[in-house]
Amino acid sequence: MIDLIYHEEGVLDHPRAREVLDRYPRATLVPCSHYKEIFNPNGQNFALQKHKPSLILARKTGSLLHPVPPSYGIGGERNFYFSHLLNCLYDCRYCFLQGMFPSAHYVLFVNYEDFQDEILRLTQEPQEGESWFFSGYDCDSLAMEKSTGFVRSFLPFLSETPRARLELRTKSADTGILESTDALPNVVTAFSFTPEEIGNQLEKGVPPVDSRLRAIGRIAERGWPVGVRIDPLLDCIDFEKRYRDLFDKLFTSLPDESLHSVSLGVFRVPSSYFGRMEKLHPREPLFAGRLAKRCDSVAYRREIELERTAFCREELLKRIPASKLFQCETTLDDQPSP
Repeated sequence: MIDLIYHEEGVLDHPRAREVLDRYPRATLVPCSHYKEIFNPNGQNFALQKHKPSLILARKTGSLLHPVPPSYGIGGERNFYFSHLLNCLYDCRYCFLQGMFPSAHYVLFVNYEDFQDEILRLTQEPQEGESWFFSGYDCDSLAMEKSTGFVRSFLPFLSETPRARLELRTKSADTGILESTDALPNVVTAFSFTPEEIGNQLEKGVPPVDSRLRAIGRIAERGWPVGVRIDPLLDCIDFEKRYRDLFDKLFTSLPDESLHSVSLGVFRVPSSYFGRMEKLHPREPLFAGRLAKRCDSVAYRREIELERTAFCREELLKRIPASKLFQCETTLDDQPSP
């Protein structure tokens, strides 16, 4: 429940902002000239705000889409990400957002049509191959759909823009909007997973694996392509058993014909973000793991990273075709820990 809504001056004239207010009729409204006045000040406590975040309604200006390195894509020639929402409903201890953002408040950019115009412009440029657009970088694409109407707004646009391919990245099991809509071949709903035991410890609020698998089954029946994201890969006790059990559960449940892609990515966080994450959660065992500073990031030591990814890649290839597996490559060099 949102009790406090900040809004930029003039943004309440936008129909989407009015829809949000209709959903929270008892919320207190506070105007501001720009969302960064509320979101950006230093000295805020992300962990405390996470217990009761407020909502900020704003317009996105400046650069709307940003290029993604090819090694982080799923086969497209051009890859871009965009953020209609900042921050996530869930509270995953490993999430880089708590190190990147000074505030846990949600920022909703209501001007979806500007994102759509930019996507349309890019897809109309002369090009070879596919262009992919990723919407779950700074948020979860589905978890707050009832408040944001993001997917509901984008599906009609994407049905008329077949050259644009969209990934909805999520940990949510709330797939009602997709269950009630005809499937589009250019929209992939990609579900992120960690082993159940790890999720129970580190992913506050995230639905259980079984709930997400049931959601996948429901949208697969409707014809929607689905993706699996094993990202971030987390070192743990009984690593091989836990990840093997996860893969067995996932790929005995997923319909082969619905599986679009599987991606594998390691834990990696910019050093400055990691420092803030440690300060927020100084007793977190995850941060005391076998980590090292590598270039400007913190990640598992290279020998551990290689061992764990090699095991998972081998196990995944027992279950899926190689053409559907994508690995997010890192080029980090080990440095002594500070």
